[in-house]
Amino acid sequence: MAKKRILEKYNGSKLEWLHDSMHFIILTVLVFVLFRFVIGISIIGGDSMKPSFHSGDIVVYLRIVPEYMPGDVVSMRVPAGDYYVKRVIAVGGDTVDIRDGSVLVNGADIADENASGVTEEQTSAVIFPYTVREGNVFVLGDNRQVSMDSRTFGEVNRRQIKGKIIMHFETGTGS
Repeated sequence: MAKKRILEKYNGSKLEWLHDSMHFIILTVLVFVLFRFVIGISIIGGDSMKPSFHSGDIVVYLRIVPEYMPGDVVSMRVPAGDYYVKRVIAVGGDTVDIRDGSVLVNGADIADENASGVTEEQTSAVIFPYTVREGNVFVLGDNRQVSMDSRTFGEVNRRQIKGKIIMHFETGTGS
C-alpha cells in the first residue's frame, strides 16, 4: 500500500520531467564522448594554409584515423606547444627533398595544386634529402613562403596529430 501512495505522487508531468532529464543527461554524455574521442574543432590562425584555408576559418577533424596519407590535412600540436593545420606530404619511409623551389618525394616532383609560392629550405635541423621515420609524417603548409612546417620543426609523430580535417567553414574574417 505504501508503494502505491509513493507512485501516486508522481503524476504524468513529474514523470515527464524525469524522462526529459534522463534524455538530457544521456545526450550530454554522448556529445562529450563524441567531441572528446571522435571529432574535434580548431580555428585556423594565420596565412600558412592559403589558399585552401584562411585565418579564422573553422575546421572539424576526425580523431580516429587509422593511417595518414600524403594530401591529408591534419590538425597537430608541435613540441613548442602550438597547434597547426598542415598538409601531409610524406609518410614513414619516404624521402623528401627540396630542389629549385620544388618538393620531391622519393625522387618524384609532387605536383601539389594546393601549394602557392616557391618552396625553399628553411634554417632548421632538417637537412635534405630527408627520410621520414616510420610512424611519422612530413608536413608543409600550402602557402610555402610563409609557413612554419616540417622544414623548420622536423617530422611530426602520429601522437602529435589531433586528427584529419574532414570539413571546414569559411568565416570570411581572414584576408
